[in-house]
Amino acid sequence: MSARLAPAELLRADILAMKGYHVPDAAGLVKLDAMENPYRLDEPLRAELARRLADVAINRYPAPDYRELRQAIRERFGVPAGYDVLLGNGSDELITLLAVATARPGAVHLSPWPSFVMYEMSARLAGSRFVGVPLAADFSLDLPGMLAAIEAHRPAIVWLSWPNNPTGNCFDEAAVGRVLDAAPGLVVIDEAYQPFAVDTWMPRLPHYPNLMVLRTVSKLGLAGLRLGYLSASGPWLAELDKLRPPYNVNVLTEAAARFALDHLDVFEAQAARLRTDRDALARSLGALLGGLPGAAVFPSRANFLLVRVPDGPATFERLRARGVLVKDVGRMHESLRNCLRLTVGTPDENRLLVEALRQSL
Repeated sequence: MSARLAPAELLRADILAMKGYHVPDAAGLVKLDAMENPYRLDEPLRAELARRLADVAINRYPAPDYRELRQAIRERFGVPAGYDVLLGNGSDELITLLAVATARPGAVHLSPWPSFVMYEMSARLAGSRFVGVPLAADFSLDLPGMLAAIEAHRPAIVWLSWPNNPTGNCFDEAAVGRVLDAAPGLVVIDEAYQPFAVDTWMPRLPHYPNLMVLRTVSKLGLAGLRLGYLSASGPWLAELDKLRPPYNVNVLTEAAARFALDHLDVFEAQAARLRTDRDALARSLGALLGGLPGAAVFPSRANFLLVRVPDGPATFERLRARGVLVKDVGRMHESLRNCLRLTVGTPDENRLLVEALRQSL
Protein backbone atom coordinates (compact mmCIF):
# COMPACT_ATOMS: atom_id res chain seq x y z
CA MET A 1 0.00 0.00 0.00
CA SER A 2 1.38 3.40 -0.94
CA ALA A 3 2.08 5.94 1.78
CA ARG A 4 -0.67 8.47 2.41
CA LEU A 5 0.16 12.12 1.88
CA ALA A 6 0.13 14.32 4.98
CA PRO A 7 -1.86 17.58 5.20
CA ALA A 8 1.32 19.59 4.66
CA GLU A 9 1.76 17.86 1.29
CA LEU A 10 -1.80 18.33 0.08
CA LEU A 11 -3.06 21.62 1.45
CA ARG A 12 -2.26 25.13 0.30
CA ALA A 13 0.62 26.76 2.15
CA ASP A 14 -1.49 29.79 3.11
CA ILE A 15 -4.11 27.51 4.73
CA LEU A 16 -1.45 25.67 6.69
CA ALA A 17 -0.05 28.97 7.93
CA MET A 18 -3.36 30.59 8.92
CA LYS A 19 -5.21 30.49 12.22
CA GLY A 20 -8.88 29.55 12.31
CA TYR A 21 -11.66 31.81 13.55
CA HIS A 22 -11.57 31.18 17.30
CA VAL A 23 -14.79 31.12 19.35
CA PRO A 24 -13.94 30.97 23.08
CA ASP A 25 -15.76 28.75 25.54
CA ALA A 26 -18.25 30.90 27.47
CA ALA A 27 -19.60 28.23 29.83
CA GLY A 28 -20.36 29.71 33.24
CA LEU A 29 -19.53 33.27 32.14
CA VAL A 30 -21.55 36.42 31.50
CA LYS A 31 -21.17 36.35 27.73
CA LEU A 32 -20.53 39.84 26.39
CA ASP A 33 -18.08 39.06 23.58
CA ALA A 34 -20.18 38.28 20.50
CA MET A 35 -22.73 41.12 20.08
CA GLU A 36 -25.72 38.88 20.74
CA ASN A 37 -29.13 40.17 21.78
CA PRO A 38 -29.36 39.08 25.45
CA TYR A 39 -33.16 38.80 25.51
CA ARG A 40 -35.08 35.58 24.93
CA LEU A 41 -38.70 35.43 23.81
CA ASP A 42 -41.39 35.25 26.45
CA GLU A 43 -43.17 31.96 27.09
CA PRO A 44 -46.24 32.47 24.85
CA LEU A 45 -44.04 33.30 21.83
CA ARG A 46 -41.72 30.38 22.57
CA ALA A 47 -44.75 28.10 22.63
CA GLU A 48 -46.00 29.49 19.31
CA LEU A 49 -42.55 29.02 17.77
CA ALA A 50 -42.46 25.44 19.02
CA ARG A 51 -45.80 24.72 17.35
CA ARG A 52 -44.61 26.15 14.06
CA LEU A 53 -41.38 24.17 14.13
CA ALA A 54 -43.26 21.00 15.01
CA ASP A 55 -45.26 21.37 11.79
CA VAL A 56 -42.16 21.56 9.58
CA ALA A 57 -41.63 18.58 7.29
CA ILE A 58 -38.01 17.89 8.23
CA ASN A 59 -38.05 14.80 5.99
CA ARG A 60 -38.18 17.10 2.94
CA TYR A 61 -35.59 19.40 1.45
CA PRO A 62 -36.23 23.15 1.69
CA ALA A 63 -37.96 25.01 -1.12
CA PRO A 64 -35.19 25.68 -3.66
CA ASP A 65 -35.76 29.42 -4.02
CA TYR A 66 -37.23 30.41 -0.60
CA ARG A 67 -39.73 32.58 -2.45
CA GLU A 68 -42.05 33.24 0.50
CA LEU A 69 -39.25 34.03 2.94
CA ARG A 70 -37.60 36.37 0.45
CA GLN A 71 -40.89 38.18 -0.08
CA ALA A 72 -41.38 38.59 3.67
CA ILE A 73 -37.85 39.97 4.06
CA ARG A 74 -38.41 42.45 1.23
CA GLU A 75 -41.64 43.66 2.78
CA ARG A 76 -40.48 43.91 6.40
CA PHE A 77 -36.97 45.29 5.89
CA GLY A 78 -37.59 48.02 3.34
CA VAL A 79 -36.01 46.53 0.24
CA PRO A 80 -36.77 48.93 -2.66
CA ALA A 81 -39.38 48.00 -5.21
CA GLY A 82 -37.90 45.96 -8.03
CA TYR A 83 -35.05 44.64 -5.87
CA ASP A 84 -34.75 41.13 -4.48
CA VAL A 85 -32.57 39.44 -1.86
CA LEU A 86 -30.17 36.50 -1.91
CA LEU A 87 -30.22 34.40 1.25
CA GLY A 88 -27.21 32.89 2.97
CA ASN A 89 -26.31 30.70 5.92
CA GLY A 90 -25.43 33.84 7.84
CA SER A 91 -23.87 36.84 6.15
CA ASP A 92 -20.54 34.97 6.31
CA GLU A 93 -21.69 32.66 3.51
CA LEU A 94 -22.66 35.63 1.35
CA ILE A 95 -19.25 37.23 1.93
CA THR A 96 -17.69 33.94 0.79
CA LEU A 97 -19.88 33.84 -2.33
CA LEU A 98 -18.83 37.36 -3.27
CA ALA A 99 -15.18 36.51 -2.70
CA VAL A 100 -15.40 33.40 -4.89
CA ALA A 101 -17.38 35.15 -7.63
CA THR A 102 -14.81 37.94 -8.01
CA ALA A 103 -11.65 35.80 -7.65
CA ARG A 104 -10.03 36.58 -10.98
CA PRO A 105 -6.23 36.79 -11.42
CA GLY A 106 -4.99 39.98 -9.77
CA ALA A 107 -8.32 40.75 -8.09
CA VAL A 108 -8.17 43.01 -5.04
CA HIS A 109 -10.58 43.43 -2.14
CA LEU A 110 -10.28 46.65 -0.17
CA SER A 111 -11.66 47.83 3.16
CA PRO A 112 -11.02 50.45 5.83
CA TRP A 113 -9.01 48.77 8.54
CA PRO A 114 -9.50 47.52 11.23
CA SER A 115 -12.85 46.05 10.31
CA PHE A 116 -14.63 42.68 10.15
CA VAL A 117 -11.96 39.99 9.84
CA MET A 118 -13.99 37.83 7.42
CA TYR A 119 -13.51 40.36 4.61
CA GLU A 120 -9.78 39.67 4.57
CA MET A 121 -10.06 35.96 5.34
CA SER A 122 -12.61 35.30 2.58
CA ALA A 123 -10.68 37.30 0.00
CA ARG A 124 -7.42 35.49 0.74
CA LEU A 125 -9.03 32.04 0.78
CA ALA A 126 -10.52 32.77 -2.64
CA GLY A 127 -7.08 33.69 -3.97
CA SER A 128 -7.56 37.45 -4.14
CA ARG A 129 -5.36 40.12 -2.59
CA PHE A 130 -6.65 42.14 0.35
CA VAL A 131 -5.77 45.77 1.01
CA GLY A 132 -6.67 47.39 4.32
CA VAL A 133 -6.70 51.20 4.42
CA PRO A 134 -5.98 52.44 7.98
CA LEU A 135 -8.73 54.42 9.64
CA ALA A 136 -8.05 57.91 10.93
CA ALA A 137 -6.92 58.29 14.55
CA ASP A 138 -10.54 58.79 15.69
CA PHE A 139 -11.62 55.69 13.67
CA SER A 140 -13.36 57.79 11.04
CA LEU A 141 -12.93 57.02 7.35
CA ASP A 142 -9.67 58.34 5.89
CA LEU A 143 -11.30 59.51 2.67
CA PRO A 144 -8.13 60.68 0.90
CA GLY A 145 -6.48 57.37 1.79
CA MET A 146 -9.47 55.38 0.56
CA LEU A 147 -9.70 57.28 -2.72
CA ALA A 148 -5.96 56.91 -3.33
CA ALA A 149 -6.14 53.16 -2.63
CA ILE A 150 -9.12 52.77 -4.95
CA GLU A 151 -7.25 54.56 -7.72
CA ALA A 152 -4.08 52.51 -7.15
CA HIS A 153 -5.61 49.04 -6.76
CA ARG A 154 -8.89 49.23 -8.76
CA PRO A 155 -10.60 46.81 -6.33
CA ALA A 156 -13.23 44.31 -7.38
CA ILE A 157 -14.96 44.88 -4.03
CA VAL A 158 -14.81 47.63 -1.42
CA TRP A 159 -16.18 46.42 1.93
CA LEU A 160 -17.70 49.00 4.28
CA SER A 161 -18.95 47.81 7.65
CA TRP A 162 -21.60 50.39 8.68
CA PRO A 163 -21.50 50.64 11.71
CA ASN A 164 -17.96 49.36 11.69
CA ASN A 165 -16.95 46.31 13.69
CA PRO A 166 -15.02 46.59 16.03
CA THR A 167 -15.06 50.39 16.36
CA GLY A 168 -18.85 50.85 16.46
CA ASN A 169 -19.05 54.07 14.44
CA CYS A 170 -20.84 54.82 11.19
CA PHE A 171 -18.64 56.41 8.56
CA ASP A 172 -19.64 59.83 7.24
CA GLU A 173 -22.35 59.40 4.60
CA ALA A 174 -20.87 61.96 2.22
CA ALA A 175 -17.54 60.15 2.39
CA VAL A 176 -19.22 56.82 1.66
CA GLY A 177 -20.93 58.44 -1.31
CA ARG A 178 -17.52 59.52 -2.63
CA VAL A 179 -16.28 55.93 -2.31
CA LEU A 180 -19.31 54.67 -4.23
CA ASP A 181 -18.67 57.19 -7.00
CA ALA A 182 -14.96 56.34 -7.22
CA ALA A 183 -15.08 52.54 -6.97
CA PRO A 184 -14.72 50.74 -10.32
CA GLY A 185 -16.29 47.59 -8.89
CA LEU A 186 -18.74 46.67 -6.18
CA VAL A 187 -19.19 48.47 -2.88
CA VAL A 188 -20.73 46.18 -0.25
CA ILE A 189 -22.14 48.04 2.75
CA ASP A 190 -22.43 45.56 5.60
CA GLU A 191 -25.31 46.61 7.84
CA ALA A 192 -25.06 43.81 10.39
CA TYR A 193 -25.82 46.31 13.19
CA GLN A 194 -28.57 48.23 11.40
CA PRO A 195 -31.16 47.61 14.17
CA PHE A 196 -28.99 49.74 16.46
CA ALA A 197 -27.80 52.34 13.94
CA VAL A 198 -31.38 52.73 12.57
CA ASP A 199 -30.09 54.53 9.45
CA THR A 200 -29.59 52.42 6.34
CA TRP A 201 -28.33 52.53 2.78
CA MET A 202 -31.05 50.16 1.59
CA PRO A 203 -33.31 52.86 0.04
CA ARG A 204 -30.32 54.18 -1.93
CA LEU A 205 -29.77 50.98 -3.90
CA PRO A 206 -31.45 52.41 -7.06
CA HIS A 207 -29.10 55.42 -6.99
CA TYR A 208 -25.85 53.45 -7.09
CA PRO A 209 -25.62 50.58 -9.60
CA ASN A 210 -22.49 49.20 -7.87
CA LEU A 211 -24.01 49.20 -4.36
CA MET A 212 -24.87 46.02 -2.46
CA VAL A 213 -26.42 46.02 1.02
CA LEU A 214 -25.58 43.05 3.23
CA ARG A 215 -27.43 42.23 6.44
CA THR A 216 -27.92 39.48 9.00
CA VAL A 217 -30.71 38.78 11.45
CA SER A 218 -28.16 37.68 14.05
CA LYS A 219 -27.81 40.97 15.91
CA LEU A 220 -31.56 41.54 15.87
CA GLY A 221 -31.90 38.59 18.25
CA LEU A 222 -31.74 35.58 15.93
CA ALA A 223 -28.06 34.66 16.01
CA GLY A 224 -28.85 30.97 16.29
CA LEU A 225 -30.76 30.94 12.98
CA ARG A 226 -27.69 31.76 10.85
CA LEU A 227 -29.56 33.78 8.23
CA GLY A 228 -28.14 36.60 6.16
CA TYR A 229 -29.45 38.43 3.12
CA LEU A 230 -27.94 40.53 0.35
CA SER A 231 -29.79 43.02 -1.82
CA ALA A 232 -28.54 44.41 -5.11
CA SER A 233 -29.71 44.88 -8.68
CA GLY A 234 -31.15 41.80 -10.37
CA PRO A 235 -28.24 40.95 -12.70
CA TRP A 236 -25.79 40.80 -9.79
CA LEU A 237 -28.04 38.55 -7.72
CA ALA A 238 -28.66 36.25 -10.68
CA GLU A 239 -24.94 35.66 -11.13
CA LEU A 240 -24.28 35.14 -7.41
CA ASP A 241 -27.21 32.73 -7.15
CA LYS A 242 -25.28 30.36 -9.41
CA LEU A 243 -22.75 29.91 -6.58
CA ARG A 244 -25.24 29.50 -3.77
CA PRO A 245 -25.22 25.92 -2.48
CA PRO A 246 -28.59 24.21 -2.96
CA TYR A 247 -30.74 24.24 0.17
CA ASN A 248 -28.31 26.51 2.00
CA VAL A 249 -31.07 27.69 4.38
CA ASN A 250 -32.58 24.78 6.27
CA VAL A 251 -36.32 24.32 6.83
CA LEU A 252 -36.18 25.04 10.58
CA THR A 253 -34.32 28.30 9.99
CA GLU A 254 -36.83 29.27 7.31
CA ALA A 255 -39.81 28.55 9.57
CA ALA A 256 -38.25 30.34 12.54
CA ALA A 257 -37.36 33.35 10.40
CA ARG A 258 -40.90 33.66 9.06
CA PHE A 259 -42.18 33.43 12.64
CA ALA A 260 -39.79 36.18 13.71
CA LEU A 261 -40.89 38.43 10.84
CA ASP A 262 -44.50 37.99 11.98
CA HIS A 263 -43.40 39.31 15.39
CA LEU A 264 -40.83 41.84 14.23
CA ASP A 265 -42.23 44.45 16.61
CA VAL A 266 -40.96 42.37 19.56
CA PHE A 267 -37.41 42.31 18.22
CA GLU A 268 -37.51 45.99 17.27
CA ALA A 269 -38.59 46.84 20.83
CA GLN A 270 -35.65 44.84 22.16
CA ALA A 271 -33.30 46.73 19.83
CA ALA A 272 -34.70 50.06 21.05
CA ARG A 273 -34.10 48.99 24.65
CA LEU A 274 -30.54 47.99 23.82
CA ARG A 275 -29.92 51.38 22.21
CA THR A 276 -31.02 53.08 25.43
CA ASP A 277 -28.97 50.70 27.56
CA ARG A 278 -25.94 51.22 25.31
CA ASP A 279 -25.99 54.95 26.02
CA ALA A 280 -26.42 54.35 29.76
CA LEU A 281 -23.54 51.86 29.77
CA ALA A 282 -21.34 54.33 27.89
CA ARG A 283 -22.00 56.94 30.57
CA SER A 284 -21.18 54.49 33.37
CA LEU A 285 -17.98 53.41 31.67
CA GLY A 286 -17.03 57.02 30.98
CA ALA A 287 -17.40 57.85 34.68
CA LEU A 288 -15.35 54.79 35.63
CA LEU A 289 -12.53 55.30 33.12
CA GLY A 290 -12.40 59.08 33.26
CA GLY A 291 -9.00 60.30 34.38
CA LEU A 292 -7.18 57.03 33.77
CA PRO A 293 -4.16 57.53 31.50
CA GLY A 294 -4.95 56.58 27.91
CA ALA A 295 -8.45 55.32 28.74
CA ALA A 296 -11.39 56.11 26.45
CA VAL A 297 -14.96 55.09 25.62
CA PHE A 298 -15.59 55.47 21.90
CA PRO A 299 -18.99 56.54 20.47
CA SER A 300 -21.01 53.62 19.13
CA ARG A 301 -24.07 53.11 16.97
CA ALA A 302 -23.94 49.33 17.31
CA ASN A 303 -24.88 47.04 20.20
CA PHE A 304 -21.37 47.10 21.62
CA LEU A 305 -18.88 49.61 22.96
CA LEU A 306 -15.18 49.87 22.24
CA VAL A 307 -13.15 51.00 25.24
CA ARG A 308 -9.45 51.58 25.75
CA VAL A 309 -7.98 50.76 29.15
CA PRO A 310 -4.43 51.14 30.50
CA ASP A 311 -3.67 47.41 30.05
CA GLY A 312 -6.07 45.60 27.73
CA PRO A 313 -4.75 42.01 27.94
CA ALA A 314 -4.48 42.07 31.73
CA THR A 315 -7.92 43.65 32.14
CA PHE A 316 -9.42 41.03 29.81
CA GLU A 317 -8.01 38.20 31.92
CA ARG A 318 -9.14 39.82 35.18
CA LEU A 319 -12.66 40.27 33.81
CA ARG A 320 -12.75 36.62 32.77
CA ALA A 321 -11.55 35.56 36.22
CA ARG A 322 -14.49 37.54 37.64
CA GLY A 323 -16.94 35.72 35.36
CA VAL A 324 -17.33 38.23 32.52
CA LEU A 325 -16.25 37.39 28.96
CA VAL A 326 -15.55 40.30 26.60
CA LYS A 327 -13.48 40.54 23.41
CA ASP A 328 -9.84 41.57 23.51
CA VAL A 329 -9.40 43.23 20.11
CA GLY A 330 -6.00 44.73 20.85
CA ARG A 331 -4.20 42.18 18.67
CA MET A 332 -6.23 43.03 15.57
CA HIS A 333 -4.45 46.27 14.73
CA GLU A 334 -1.99 48.71 16.26
CA SER A 335 -4.72 51.36 16.51
CA LEU A 336 -6.68 49.02 18.82
CA ARG A 337 -3.89 48.51 21.35
CA ASN A 338 -5.35 47.99 24.85
CA CYS A 339 -8.90 48.05 23.47
CA LEU A 340 -11.74 45.79 24.59
CA ARG A 341 -15.08 45.31 22.81
CA LEU A 342 -18.02 45.04 25.22
CA THR A 343 -21.42 43.77 24.10
CA VAL A 344 -24.41 45.58 25.58
CA GLY A 345 -26.26 43.08 27.77
CA THR A 346 -29.27 43.24 30.05
CA PRO A 347 -29.22 45.96 32.73
CA ASP A 348 -28.11 43.36 35.30
CA GLU A 349 -25.33 42.10 33.02
CA ASN A 350 -24.20 45.66 32.35
CA ARG A 351 -24.02 46.37 36.10
CA LEU A 352 -21.97 43.19 36.59
CA LEU A 353 -19.67 44.28 33.77
CA VAL A 354 -19.09 47.74 35.23
CA GLU A 355 -18.42 46.37 38.71
CA ALA A 356 -16.10 43.65 37.38
CA LEU A 357 -14.25 46.26 35.36
CA ARG A 358 -13.97 48.52 38.43
CA GLN A 359 -12.32 45.65 40.30
CA SER A 360 -10.11 44.72 37.35
CA LEU A 361 -8.50 48.08 36.65
